[in-house]
Amino acid sequence: MRVCVGMTVTRLSCWRTLALFSRGHCMYTQGQSPEPRIREYFYYLDHQGQLFLDDTKVKNFVTCFKDQQFLVFFFKHLKANHSNRYQQHFPFVSLCGRERNFLRCDDQPVVFTNLLPETGQGARLSYCGGGTKLNVAFQPSSLFMNPDSGRVYHPAPEQLGGIGLVRSALAIEFSPHFHYSAGQDSSAQPTHFQWAGQRHRLTNELFRHFALK
Repeated sequence: MRVCVGMTVTRLSCWRTLALFSRGHCMYTQGQSPEPRIREYFYYLDHQGQLFLDDTKVKNFVTCFKDQQFLVFFFKHLKANHSNRYQQHFPFVSLCGRERNFLRCDDQPVVFTNLLPETGQGARLSYCGGGTKLNVAFQPSSLFMNPDSGRVYHPAPEQLGGIGLVRSALAIEFSPHFHYSAGQDSSAQPTHFQWAGQRHRLTNELFRHFALK
């Protein structure tokens, strides 16, 4: 029998509520079985990179998932939801054997939470609580500040859309390194990012993800 690493924790948590949950026109029950031997669960990722059961009423650090083994498994198997089930409300799904774990997000399915200590591979950003097991190379020139929201973004794995949100605490750490055109303040679009003794010109390549909306 195949065992999904970390999913046992999720299952035990899910059975605390068997009531039908409705989000707009989307209705589900945590742990529902639409087909024999199939289980479906529903999750929410906030803008700080914290993962919750979608129907958790109070979403904070106390109620989010913290087990790193579970988080790594969940996000490594995450992909776009093309299952024809709940696609409008839950655009991503993490499959584990006979379990379908649907995910909706406050912003992006990848939220960068920490800058890891630099090694021979250079600086890396970890995401969604995965530490060294979920990370990408830090690309200073590819940072993008959305002029509408002020949120900061960085390239993410392509299978997850190619763009990730930098959580607010990390974005604040980055803020002194942004440079602006002469006469502009921090409310304008930055042009450069100073990092490791180098002045990187920002490409704003991630703007394409917002231009398409």
